[in-house]
Amino acid sequence: MGVLARKLRFTDYFALAFGTMVGVGWLVVMDDWLGRGGPVGAILGFAVGGVLLLPVGYVYGQWVQRLPDAAGEAAYTAQVFPPSVSYFTGWIMLLAYFIVCPWEAVAVGKLAAYLFPSLNSFELYHIVGHPVFLPRLLLGLGLTVFIAILNYRGVRASATFQNWSAGTVLVLFLVIVGASAVHGSPANFHPAFSSTPFISILLTLQIVPYFMTGFESVPKVAEEAHPEFRSRGFSSAIFLAVIVGAGFYVMVTAAVAYVAPWQGLLGKPFATAVAFEQGTGAPWLVRIVMASAMVALFEVFNGNFVAASRLLFAFSRRATIPARFGKVHETFQTPSGAIMGIAAGTIVGLLLGDAILVPVTEVGSMAAATGWFMACLSFWLVEKNSGRRLITSLGIAVALLLVLMKLLPFFPGHFSVAEWLALAIWLALGLMLRRG
Repeated sequence: MGVLARKLRFTDYFALAFGTMVGVGWLVVMDDWLGRGGPVGAILGFAVGGVLLLPVGYVYGQWVQRLPDAAGEAAYTAQVFPPSVSYFTGWIMLLAYFIVCPWEAVAVGKLAAYLFPSLNSFELYHIVGHPVFLPRLLLGLGLTVFIAILNYRGVRASATFQNWSAGTVLVLFLVIVGASAVHGSPANFHPAFSSTPFISILLTLQIVPYFMTGFESVPKVAEEAHPEFRSRGFSSAIFLAVIVGAGFYVMVTAAVAYVAPWQGLLGKPFATAVAFEQGTGAPWLVRIVMASAMVALFEVFNGNFVAASRLLFAFSRRATIPARFGKVHETFQTPSGAIMGIAAGTIVGLLLGDAILVPVTEVGSMAAATGWFMACLSFWLVEKNSGRRLITSLGIAVALLLVLMKLLPFFPGHFSVAEWLALAIWLALGLMLRRG
């Protein structure tokens, strides 16, 4: 089995973590965020979520310095738990990354159709009331092939693309926030919450894991660090990504609610673009919003594709799934077998169309929080220093709460039958692929 290329530096790790975290959710499902919490509830939900994730980020920073293994959570839990626990922990975490790939492949068609309505033609079939159109399907397929080729041909090409796209998103984001400050009004925030303050924040917190998943992608490519890279840089990249990512979600939610009355955005596709169209009457601003969303879509697709392929590769290297996923390309030194596997799975998910957009958010949130919980629990069991254990205990509590909020029926917004079914199918697939 070959060795992966070692070419990544600090900016690459930050761009990967931030880019894996920040995609097009702020455009595609902004109405869902505002409906859950209202403007202040959603803002506080993401702000609180970002702060609560800092202990989890600390644990990952410690783990990656001690055990730079692409298997991530599977490697960490293997230090203290039986192989079956290690495998399914990693398999659940793989879901958190992989599930974003078909989400983005679907979203690119939805986004493009907003600008070019003619793409909503040549209907092929329906899934739970959502039509699947041929042009949008082909667009998602084309993007998937592009991302797969980019990753297949080398980690340096993928990292350069990620750096460029993450930087572009941040620059365009500043333009959007500035325009909102000029054209908006505090009156648009009324009412501040969609329900009681507690319920509003709680409902937003439930989806924070899905939209903040990405900082822990850093360990998945730790083996590909440049020989001169210092291991402390892993922790710095993780912390910076959590802070900047949470700040992005807070500020973009505030910008949307400030520029237009938020209740009029509920149920509207691309509520962020609608808000700026209503609030400013400036077509160029709407184009800026859509352009930044498109670039963000590319970066989050690429980031999650990188993390998912490395985790799948690591499973094969550990001989827990078929060996074909562990193949390393002789010339490009990339996990070519895993890349092809993630690309194929993405295409299958793409066929489900718009029906996967919101349910994926719920399942992905639980999957990410489960991985965080097991990583923190494993570190607590191996760590002897009381100070580090205290910080880790906070991470355990946060991650466990996020898991229980999706699984226990007395929490608002818990799993529906469809989400339980999706999780069961994924676990069954993991069981079928598992060896030993």
